Amino acid sequence: MPHATYAADFLWQDAAWQVGRRGVAVEDGRFVEDAAGGERIGRFVLPGMPNLHSHAFQRAMAGLAERRGPGEDSFWTWRETMYAFAEAIDPDDLKAIATQLYVEMLKAGYTQVCEFHYLHHGPRGVPYADPAAMSLALVEAAKDAGIGLTLLPVLYMTGGFDGRPLSERQRRFGHDVGQYVALLERLVPMQHDMLRVGIALHSLRAVPEDAMRSLLATGVATTLPIHIHIAEQIGEVQDCLAMRGARPVEWLLDHADVDARWTLIHATHLSEHETRRLAASGAVAGLCPTTEANLGDGLFPLADFIDAGGTLGIGSDSHISVSPVEELRWLEYGQRLVTRHRNVVARRADESVGETLWRQALRGGALASGVDIAGFHAGARADLLVLDDRSPLLAARGEADALDSFLFSGNTPLVRDVMVGGRWRVRDFAHAAQDRVAKAYRGVVERLAAA
Repeated sequence: MPHATYAADFLWQDAAWQVGRRGVAVEDGRFVEDAAGGERIGRFVLPGMPNLHSHAFQRAMAGLAERRGPGEDSFWTWRETMYAFAEAIDPDDLKAIATQLYVEMLKAGYTQVCEFHYLHHGPRGVPYADPAAMSLALVEAAKDAGIGLTLLPVLYMTGGFDGRPLSERQRRFGHDVGQYVALLERLVPMQHDMLRVGIALHSLRAVPEDAMRSLLATGVATTLPIHIHIAEQIGEVQDCLAMRGARPVEWLLDHADVDARWTLIHATHLSEHETRRLAASGAVAGLCPTTEANLGDGLFPLADFIDAGGTLGIGSDSHISVSPVEELRWLEYGQRLVTRHRNVVARRADESVGETLWRQALRGGALASGVDIAGFHAGARADLLVLDDRSPLLAARGEADALDSFLFSGNTPLVRDVMVGGRWRVRDFAHAAQDRVAKAYRGVVERLAAA
């Protein structure tokens, strides 16, 4: 890839706006140095945002679980709807759904996605001829769309803290430790600048303690990112207390070497002590505000976590929304509703809410992804977003107001151009493959709906 230089009036670098026609140089898909000049690509240029939690297949069921059932609906009733929907999806379907999703992510400003992937086998757990078929479908989808992928195959072994077997619908998800390690060993050698592989423990209820210990002791597990769902629902906390004698995050911190390689997804229900310990561990809290609201999960103790020095990132999870703007906006708005105060995430006088949210989520998302994408420094992958100079929403906005206006001024898309790995993936709000990808997606969804 040839050497190229780009410039902006305001460049988000070192967690703040750099002012005065600042430039970056790109070569072989990475930033190589600061540049004094170069092609002016926009007024406001930001690093791309990592999406640290995705279940790609769920994009196709967004909006299909909003009709009330015979009793009170909850995460657990939603889960049965999701299981039924997942039953018919094969590798070709998954590729079409994921490619559509990843195109949407790019257009929204996500340039890396952590795919928490547990739909491994065929219906009722019948293996595909290639045990990695579903994983490879996601790899191909990310390649087709042009987004960076952190593929997180999921270890899923039991149906609850009591060790019950997987239900018939859950058998598609299941591996024993040996099968799971074999899958990792197949995928890890495939890594490159646009593909990272990590470990996902579905949850404490789905991975017994001895299996967790065995997996984390294997050679393949020593350097990979580790993600886990945890403390999302009150019922999960109660079951963990009953079966393991501790709250989920407390138990994990006591029984694993949790550090900056770990991402704890949701971690919604924390005690004050767990909040401080999680922050001190260096692990990332993976927050998915739109999904957590959609499922009625609850609210993460955000202010206390930030005050304790915690690290966080955002994900779109079930994809009822595919927008970093909406995730960050509702991360703040949820706190305003529960505390009845404004500007909660800004912990000091004159601090910008938008800048704080972007800075926090960028850093945590890069850690969770295991990819150097958090800025424009030499060696980082060349990912960037160009905001729309022409939008009236950014009229008369300087660097002091740009990110606040980006996040809090309405629903008109402001991400005009997107670069990933030194290549333009979105230009003037359009992805080159969007029509072809949407056509394939529509065909799959229409067939699934008719089944």
